[in-house]
This record gives sequence, C-alpha cells and structure tokens, in this order.
Amino acid sequence: MSRASLIIRKLDETTKQGLRLRAAQHGVSMEEARRILKSALEGTQLPTRLGSHLRERFEAVADTAFELPKRQTPRKPPCWDESG
Repeated sequence: MSRASLIIRKLDETTKQGLRLRAAQHGVSMEEARRILKSALEGTQLPTRLGSHLRERFEAVADTAFELPKRQTPRKPPCWDESG
C-alpha cells in the first residue's frame, strides 16, 4: 500500500498546538494527526468505482434498455520522424 503526504495550509495556531499537545499526551509525534484523520473516516464507505456509484445513484430513474456504445480501438498515433 502506498502512502501519501498531506499538507494542510492555513491551520490556525490553536488547532496546531492542540494537535501537538494531544500527540504529547499519547507519547507520539505529530503521528496523532494521522490517527485523528483515520478515526474521523472510520465507517465511511467510499465508492470504489465511479460507474458503480452512478449506477446506484440513478438506478431508480435509469432506463433499463440503455446500452453503452461499444468502445473503439484507439487510432495509431502519428509518426513525427522524417523517416517514418
């Protein structure tokens, strides 16, 4: 699993100090901010795919006879070499 970095701009000093204090109380560094964010999102179910999310959202009003058009094979990109 890859891990991403997150930059939070314009965080007020009171909140920043509160995070530092809470981290110190738990004996960790600013790792506490990661724990708080993770805890805030627990139980949140994010859609895994946009298509599935849209299907669920509009299934009550969608026409069941609708079919997506077949995909076409992408065209070959142009060759810009003078020899090509």
